[in-house]
Amino acid sequence: METVRATNVAGDTASARPLGKRIIAVLRQRWPVFGPWFGTLARLILAGVFIVAGALKVGDLAESGRAANAYDVLPIELGRFVGAVLPFMEIMVGVLLLVGLATRVVAFVNGLMYLVFITAIAQAWARGLTIDCGCFGEGGQVAPEDTRYASEIFRDTLLFGLTAFLVVFPRTRYSLDACLAGPEENE
Repeated sequence: METVRATNVAGDTASARPLGKRIIAVLRQRWPVFGPWFGTLARLILAGVFIVAGALKVGDLAESGRAANAYDVLPIELGRFVGAVLPFMEIMVGVLLLVGLATRVVAFVNGLMYLVFITAIAQAWARGLTIDCGCFGEGGQVAPEDTRYASEIFRDTLLFGLTAFLVVFPRTRYSLDACLAGPEENE
């Protein structure tokens, strides 16, 4: 049986290709416009999450240390140290993403942080601990019915996906990276 190919004005036989290949072709064609805008959205979402998470914890560093120690993985003093440093690191990463400075490097660091967060939540769940992740303040022991491990892992996995996108495609709109690169990079 012969495949009938529809030819458009330009002589293209695109409609004979499977739908998936046509979508990929359109994405490749429009990527120079679409990609940087999606990257900008990803950058701003991640910046907002990290700035809010850090700001909610920075007011009570002792509570942040207790939340880190609730995972029962680190020695007590190291857990307190992590709890005290993490909010400032989250705010710093968030601000750098917000302004778009060193986007690839910051996204890589952000991705490593998400891998640690996902692993910590998964191990707490696997060990039967009943804790709140402490991602947005508070944290620590909760009633078993108040744990939300699956949704926390799902959320952090989606956010990790955004960081992975920025590592691969760090060029975004309205960023200091673009300003520092010069006019040819901003087109």
